[in-house]
Amino acid sequence: MRAVTVAVVLPGTVRDAERCWYNTARWPVWVDGLDRVVDVSEGWPEAGSIVRWESVPAGRGSVAERVVAREPLGGQTVEVRDDSIQGRQTVAFAPVVDGVEVRLTLEYEIIKRSLLTPLIDVLFVKRPMTTSLSTTLSRFAAELFTRGAQTSP
Repeated sequence: MRAVTVAVVLPGTVRDAERCWYNTARWPVWVDGLDRVVDVSEGWPEAGSIVRWESVPAGRGSVAERVVAREPLGGQTVEVRDDSIQGRQTVAFAPVVDGVEVRLTLEYEIIKRSLLTPLIDVLFVKRPMTTSLSTTLSRFAAELFTRGAQTSP
């Protein structure tokens, strides 16, 4: 599997960041490429729960995220799958001197493979994935700053 990781340090607390991250009603504001959340299963954000969402028209299509692990005030790992990729995405929250570090990692593999897959990954997948994760964290920072602890899971 290939992996991309982005991180940002934000003002605030781990609790504030976690509340904001798990508020799926606000995901369309800050998750890059997300058009609408279709379904959130009971128990979100705990292990076993699932979120299904649809991307913008030129995006990833239907996306399913199933929680495989969650550590309160620490982070969450989900299995993610869409029409093109499958993998694991982990968000981690850590207190730091200036606030909270939010680290987002996506380990993925391209579903439809060929001899050209490694080249396609390098040229057309990994860089856009990194950009998308960075955009998501930038928008999340703005959301956390403007909404903060007002959001709830």
